[in-house]
Amino acid sequence: MPNYSQQPNSKGNRPNYHPPYRKAGQQVPRRRFLLETTWKNRRAKSAKETAPLKAVELDYPSIDSNFQTFCASHGILSGFDAVEDFLIHDLYELTAFARQQPTSEKLEQGITQILAIIDTQHQPWVNGVELLDDAVHRKHVLPTGREGIDLLLGGGLRVGQLTELVGPSSSDKTQVCLLAASYFASKHMSTVVYLDTGNSFSTQRIAEFVGRLSNHTVSQAGQRNLQNVLTNILCHSVFDIFAMFNVLYRLEFNLKSQKGGQVRLLIVDSISSLISPILGNSSSQGRALMTSAGYLLKKLAHEHNIVVLVTNHTVGGEKGIPKPALGQTWKSVVHVRLLLSVNHGNATRSISVLKHLSMVSYF
Repeated sequence: MPNYSQQPNSKGNRPNYHPPYRKAGQQVPRRRFLLETTWKNRRAKSAKETAPLKAVELDYPSIDSNFQTFCASHGILSGFDAVEDFLIHDLYELTAFARQQPTSEKLEQGITQILAIIDTQHQPWVNGVELLDDAVHRKHVLPTGREGIDLLLGGGLRVGQLTELVGPSSSDKTQVCLLAASYFASKHMSTVVYLDTGNSFSTQRIAEFVGRLSNHTVSQAGQRNLQNVLTNILCHSVFDIFAMFNVLYRLEFNLKSQKGGQVRLLIVDSISSLISPILGNSSSQGRALMTSAGYLLKKLAHEHNIVVLVTNHTVGGEKGIPKPALGQTWKSVVHVRLLLSVNHGNATRSISVLKHLSMVSYF
């Protein structure tokens, strides 16, 4: 095992541990291969995560290189994971170790400072007046470009809420998402983050919607407008829930560091294709991941004033009547649930509200 109590050398290697070397072509036992891979990944991760705390040194002198080395010797990383490491660590034990060091006073100051920084990250308590002010001035209703939906919802999708489109195949769920993305990027001049789980994103449909919205013919001005709209739509292909979490956490970081642009709409088409595969057994892990996904989407919507729009398919219910997938737990997650229906006999489509915060009850 590496001795983390010693200072790393100039190349970042721990002096008492070196990855095992091998000759070219020599087969490596699996245990040794995993050890080498873990060591390389740890070095790469440490190198990548050192920068943030070095920037903090300028404002907090007690969090210097000596303090960072002390933390590393107790398994506390120096980057963005430091907060989590501190929260799960025995702080009394950490403080006791610090008091045994020659620079104990400064190390204790560093621990106190880190805890103070963590404390500032907590959301402050808010009262009813502040909540009302937030609702009036920041939680606006934004049109989608789909007249039926906008009339049904009193103007459109509300900022800070998670809205779900439910419907069977070919009920226009994806078309509504593409139209909303086009409208937000064109009319609201905002950034749209589009998570595509089934390769259904279509630039051709976006171009058609933009042409209708701007009344531009195929001209130079129309092409420039389309180019601007497509630039404002950031599409990510995600095919499992962990890939979605990765994109959402990167988005959250960019929004917090003000690198995410003016994101006003986040679309996941479809959320059920990511969650359904992990609900196939009796294990509670799948439901926990589903709840975490819902919490993160609602957190992004509320804290960063974003409209979140997701799609969900239907499954067979009692007496053969279709019902939304993902069960009762997910039903309680969404703020608004719209049902898109299609009558294949006369090729008509309809929209109805299954759940809305302004409704006393819903079915």
